[in-house]
Amino acid sequence: MTVRRNILVTSALPYASGPLHLGHLVEYTQTDVWVRFQRMQGHNCTYVCASDAHGTPTMLQAEKLGVPPEKLVANVATDHRTDFKNFGISVDNYQTTHSSENKKLTAQIYLQLKKNGHIKRRTIKQAYDDKKGLFLPDRYVRGECPTCGAKDQYGDACEHCSATYTPMDLKNPVSVISGTTPSVRESEHLFFQLADFQEELRAWVPDHVDASMVNKLNEWLESGLKDWDISRDAPYFGFEIPDENEKYFYVWFDATIGYMASFLNLCNKSDKEADFNKFWKKNKDTELYHFIGKDIIYFHALFWPSVLSGSGYRKPSSIFVHGFLTVDGQKMSKSRGTFIMASTYYKHLDPDYLRYYLAAKLSSNIDDIDLNFDDFIARVNSDLVGKLVNIGSRCSGFIHSLGNGKLSKTLPNEQLFNHFITTGKSIAADYEARDYSKAIRQVMGLADLANQFIDEKKPWVMAKDGSQAEQVVSVCTLGINLFRILIIYLKPITPALAERAEIFLKIDPANWSDANQPLLEHSINKFKSLLERADPEKIQAMIEETRSNTPENEPTKKTQTDEIDIDQFSQVDLRVAEILEAKVVDGADKLLELKLSLGKDQRTVFSGIRSAYKPEDLKGRLVLMVANLKPRKMRFGTSEGMVLAGGSGGKEIYLLSPDSGAEPGMKVR
Repeated sequence: MTVRRNILVTSALPYASGPLHLGHLVEYTQTDVWVRFQRMQGHNCTYVCASDAHGTPTMLQAEKLGVPPEKLVANVATDHRTDFKNFGISVDNYQTTHSSENKKLTAQIYLQLKKNGHIKRRTIKQAYDDKKGLFLPDRYVRGECPTCGAKDQYGDACEHCSATYTPMDLKNPVSVISGTTPSVRESEHLFFQLADFQEELRAWVPDHVDASMVNKLNEWLESGLKDWDISRDAPYFGFEIPDENEKYFYVWFDATIGYMASFLNLCNKSDKEADFNKFWKKNKDTELYHFIGKDIIYFHALFWPSVLSGSGYRKPSSIFVHGFLTVDGQKMSKSRGTFIMASTYYKHLDPDYLRYYLAAKLSSNIDDIDLNFDDFIARVNSDLVGKLVNIGSRCSGFIHSLGNGKLSKTLPNEQLFNHFITTGKSIAADYEARDYSKAIRQVMGLADLANQFIDEKKPWVMAKDGSQAEQVVSVCTLGINLFRILIIYLKPITPALAERAEIFLKIDPANWSDANQPLLEHSINKFKSLLERADPEKIQAMIEETRSNTPENEPTKKTQTDEIDIDQFSQVDLRVAEILEAKVVDGADKLLELKLSLGKDQRTVFSGIRSAYKPEDLKGRLVLMVANLKPRKMRFGTSEGMVLAGGSGGKEIYLLSPDSGAEPGMKVR
């Protein structure tokens, strides 16, 4: 007998300064599929989320719109809830972090940390916008990198050379808000002593964080954890810190506590206050999981567990991390019409299309996934319409014409039926492990078998012989049962399609175990279209609407690189190089360290090809490289050139190689 688990699940909180886009839906789809699967298994699985309300971006956006921040937060949260509903995200409670529950919990946790000796004061220097009259967050200052001189870099890290620094280190710094040169002011701030938990985290991280992120986290642990500034000066939209004068909690301090607050709000609404301590205090009978993007792993796997531990709460059972979304191999772009809002997609296309497509690419690793619209159309139309829905469509007509709409008493091939049931155990394991792409491959493999069975029996031919009516109904009864099993196996991913199929089959909402028992002597409805084919014209209309919604005064990135002349191109020294050695770079998800021979010269190059190539397969390979590229200092070492590759990313990266006869050091002309 399966033990009923008690599970609490959260997704990262979307900012309350703007709407949801398709990138957000990667995470919410991944979370929702797992939650729906757990519920279908009969487990008690609660899913909470909230809009991340506080911080400078919300304050400035509200000012721009001429509304109080509280009103902006409430309006955006309403939009977020609508998007969740439209895309079938089955959240049990969705509020904002600007709530009474969060205010109470944040103050309580802070005071407990302070009492336990984990908070200290320190005077720091900060960039200050004199024109605007506020201290500037790091990302609101831009200037020239103090290490490599790259222009227009953020105030915390250089996108060109990966150097880290403070806004005061930038050359020619400018406030993003006013365009003026910021001054430097001193202010006393409150710091959470993260280093107090270094050894505790070192032991906890390997067993509770995705393996793909452990090396990255260990890199931070090895370098020594720094105190975390948890305060901000007025003006700031957030919660005031108790017993302080015009000091506010930094948004990242109360944002993660927002998980607890949303659940507390749910407990209060259902008069189950005791459940809060059951899930957030140390209790071996409950599980707590966070789904997040890889860009916020530092906050969730280092800061958050430490805050919880230091204030007397339990740490997460596990943290599940995913990669980013690209569209047609590139970052989402407003000018190309690929920075698509959830609400815009919903106007044009069925949400189950997107849920299925994303799930077909999601696994338990942190690889980025690409939304390619040609592939999107082909996969949806081939898998969902051509393979799955087609089974119900081609069988139901015979059930009604020859069986009065009622399924037969027996199945003509119980071995095939049992194979579907047995495979369900493996599919369930894939769902549990968040290997949705693998689960879908198995489901579609079963769909192929179902269609093959129908093609072999040819009920449309058998139906021409009136004496075989009973056999036709029997064959189609098995077809309908196989269709039902497939619908159940895909229900966590395509809930709206499953609901329509359940109406067609005249069955109650199905749980996972319902697949084990066949439908026999059961009446079904006449078939109506369950899912239309994805229409390329609708996708184009969605892209055009997205492009047209880009404000005219908003700068957009060019869709192609500015032209250079032949003299500029001739300055690029392209050479043939031989890979002498290749190895994985610890702490880097995408990089391989390559030792290259240019004949008499040898170079070290860091290349982002790890997702497509195994290091041991590269030794001895000839590649093309830019030999006169300025060396780039990285935290792993210095990269002394660039190897050339093409492709859309992920496993679709292709090194450029010369024809046979080329030798290391040979100049490319």
